[in-house]
Amino acid sequence: MGTRAAPVDHADLATGAAAAGAGAPDMTSRARNLAIIPARGGSRRIPRKNIKPFAGQPMLAYALRAAQQSGLFAHIVVSTDDDEIAALATQYGASVPWRRPASLADDHTPIVPVVQHAITACRESGWQFEHVCCIFPCVPLLTGADIVQTHAALVQAAADYSFTVSEFPSSIFRALRQLPNGAVESFFPEHTQTRTQDLEKAYFDCGQVYWGTQAAWLSGRSPHRGGQACPLPAWRAVDIDTPDDWQRAEAMFAAFAQQREA
Repeated sequence: MGTRAAPVDHADLATGAAAAGAGAPDMTSRARNLAIIPARGGSRRIPRKNIKPFAGQPMLAYALRAAQQSGLFAHIVVSTDDDEIAALATQYGASVPWRRPASLADDHTPIVPVVQHAITACRESGWQFEHVCCIFPCVPLLTGADIVQTHAALVQAAADYSFTVSEFPSSIFRALRQLPNGAVESFFPEHTQTRTQDLEKAYFDCGQVYWGTQAAWLSGRSPHRGGQACPLPAWRAVDIDTPDDWQRAEAMFAAFAQQREA
């Protein structure tokens, strides 16, 4: 792999833990928390997405740096089936003590079984922890503060799960469906005349951070079933699935960096 790559220059991550509360977590609280970053090798729409260079760094580096800057974790583990990703993750300070089995690394595997496998493997290594945070690998605008605040929501509510969401930019109650003849009709005709400000807000899972108790993850229950929601600003809720998404995220990242330097 060569020499160690330069660290991610992301000012928000450097201030993240401080923004979330006074002082860094002590060793006792860190020992209760495990971070798992699932980063498989296959990606159909964006080949090698998880380690593709983004703004001068491998994409995975941003998730790792946010986890490190949060100060919350005794262990930061990357779950992967890929030797190149494993080597890069280790280079950036993560633990990769095992490989994810191929049966959990295809296009159709949901995230809960992947986290369950990682929890079981870590327990078999003798690690003890209470809370488990799954951080998705393509999160270049995620900050350490986001991770800290989502963990605080879990603890303060004594919840099974907490995760990041973002508000839909337009009301879902104004959604339209297109009919075979090209015409449209409302999904919610009862709200056609309702003022926008009177419609209930709706949120979507922005695919960034998922905290849960070890017991909740092992139960197989989805975080969407009663988890605490932690809203992120819409402009930071980046979901990168297509080349267009990637270009949009790079433009947003560059604009954000330019704003910081102004």
